[in-house]
Amino acid sequence: QVQLVESGGGLVQAGGSLRLSCAASRAIFSVTVMGWYRQSPGKQRELVAGITSGGSTNYADSVKGRFTISRDNAKNTVFLQMNSLKTEDTTVHYCNVVSKLSGVTANYWGQGTKVTVSS
Repeated sequence: QVQLVESGGGLVQAGGSLRLSCAASRAIFSVTVMGWYRQSPGKQRELVAGITSGGSTNYADSVKGRFTISRDNAKNTVFLQMNSLKTEDTTVHYCNVVSKLSGVTANYWGQGTKVTVSS
């Protein structure tokens, strides 16, 4: 069973930066998309940023220009550099990896890492 291990969350003042990391416990083959989601209490989980195996990226409007997603394909690791953090970025962030092999899609999730931005 593959596990995604996230790190890098914590407490930071508004305007500060954090870098989230997510590494797979073992190799995942045929990874198509890696991404970061976040979920606040009582709300649906939403996409923050995603990156394809080819390097194409997409971002939620609320984080464009502030966050940057990147990946290390060889290590099945994905990063989220978060700059100019705002109090509204406070929530749990989840790593996601999607793989497609022989017509079967697998969806992996991390346990979540808490980001707290103070004013």
